[in-house]
Amino acid sequence: MPSPCETHPDPNVLHPVPGHKRVVLLKAVVDQPNIEVGDFSYYDDPEAPEKFVERCVLYHFPFMGDRLVIGRFVAIATGVRFVMNGANHAMDGFSTFPFAIFGGSWAEGLSMDELQDGSRGDTVIGHDVWLGMDATIMPGIRVGNGAVVAAKSVVTRDVPPFAVVAGNPARIVRTRFEPAVVDALLDIAWWNWTPERITNHLSAIRGADLDALRRALDNTEGTR
Repeated sequence: MPSPCETHPDPNVLHPVPGHKRVVLLKAVVDQPNIEVGDFSYYDDPEAPEKFVERCVLYHFPFMGDRLVIGRFVAIATGVRFVMNGANHAMDGFSTFPFAIFGGSWAEGLSMDELQDGSRGDTVIGHDVWLGMDATIMPGIRVGNGAVVAAKSVVTRDVPPFAVVAGNPARIVRTRFEPAVVDALLDIAWWNWTPERITNHLSAIRGADLDALRRALDNTEGTR
């Protein structure tokens, strides 16, 4: 029988947790070119987790040109919503009503540049992020590595690495670690290691053993 250091979960299977079909690895269900997903990031939904894109990624129209980028080891709870730039309405006229989408003469004179003028760019979720149940991520937001977004939060501004945010609009409740530890973790970036290296040093990751992670980085620098 292989030892724990010789095995790791398959990052490409649909259901990574035996007996729990409510959990899917996103790489197995997302195939849109405007959505990028890292290894081992998952979505948990008791109803239809395989419909992550339809249920969770809203107003993501290809002609807008924005991307949803989800890093590695991201945990996404039931009901999380990513509101993309296609949800925005023009506000420089007297009305915010989207006349052009109804076609006919109402669409005359509308240019693609006008549609994209209000875009806030890509939505980027860092590595090792936890998005709580029913959280909403607004267009163009960047959530830093190691951050936690509390349930039902509405994220309207960027979230720093390893911050915990909550509320509507979401505000920083606390930082998970001291600044020096945050800097060290960002430098170590264990989430970029191979699955084999992660397996070999999992006790240090789970046990918050920073010294062990530093030693692991020093001993294998350049072999991530």
